[in-house]
Amino acid sequence: MTQMTQRPPFGENSPHPGSRAADRVRHRTVQAGGLEVPILEAGSGPLVLCLHGFPDHAVSWTGLLDRLAQEGYWAVAPAQRGYWPGGAAPDGSYRAFSTGQDTLTLIEALGREQADLIGHDFGAVAAYAAASLDPTRVRKLVGMAVPYGPQLRTAFVTNGDQQRRSWYMFFFQTAMAEAAVALDDFAFIDRLWQEWSPGYELPDAERAALKETLRAPGVLTEILGYYRQLFTPPADEAALALQARSRRAITVPSLYLHGADDNCMSVELSDGMDDVFTNGLERIVVPGAGHFLHLEQPKTVADHILGFLNILQRPPTRSDAGSKA
Repeated sequence: MTQMTQRPPFGENSPHPGSRAADRVRHRTVQAGGLEVPILEAGSGPLVLCLHGFPDHAVSWTGLLDRLAQEGYWAVAPAQRGYWPGGAAPDGSYRAFSTGQDTLTLIEALGREQADLIGHDFGAVAAYAAASLDPTRVRKLVGMAVPYGPQLRTAFVTNGDQQRRSWYMFFFQTAMAEAAVALDDFAFIDRLWQEWSPGYELPDAERAALKETLRAPGVLTEILGYYRQLFTPPADEAALALQARSRRAITVPSLYLHGADDNCMSVELSDGMDDVFTNGLERIVVPGAGHFLHLEQPKTVADHILGFLNILQRPPTRSDAGSKA
């Protein structure tokens, strides 16, 4: 069940004001999992969900949505739970198994049995969880900037370099975090973008749109919950079992992209990921890109993604058929 909104759910300043891609992107809300989920969408065809992370929002997918639409896909970027007023987690959970379930629920709410998933940062975490919880609903998986597997969890304890990069995660556990992040027009967020993607400058209009999302009533409090629940297991036994299911080996074909200059997550953390991807994993390090690689190198990233998704997606051409004979 869907419902059109009177005002763009992502704010008056978004997405990407005046850009041609933005003019081709539609806004609406979709009822899914007890929430009215704001989505951006473009095109028609096989469904591709683009899942954002922190400190980001669905608007940053605008360019990729348009490119996917031009290639014959129905590209949809939802706001993650907590990222809009009224979007607080109904069960209070911001753990991976919850956002993974959100992803699966949205596929169903959009009237499809299966989708390709593209996730960045916490969006990648949600995509991994969805594919682990129900691989029959995921055709192909693309993760970006945050790897999958036990090596990531142990890095926060054993890897001094990653501990340094992840200082903000530990700061977010404190009571002062919310006030500090919002201080001076979210200067804290500006600092994270500058540190994580050195040399990349988010355009002013897009920066304003992101901060509009973050300052909406209740949003910052909720999205800090992703980090405040990161290092503590759920108390409920059913939730613990669901968490275990969300961490199983990935059995769908997968692609992983990581910026060579990412100062948030070390690219070395993706070494050895092949062991937990049992149906093939292609891992690509993108030069000249930091953490927000889909914005820093949009054409390169889109080309890699489309090359991966289009395999077995499009009907065979005459030359394809001949090569298989």
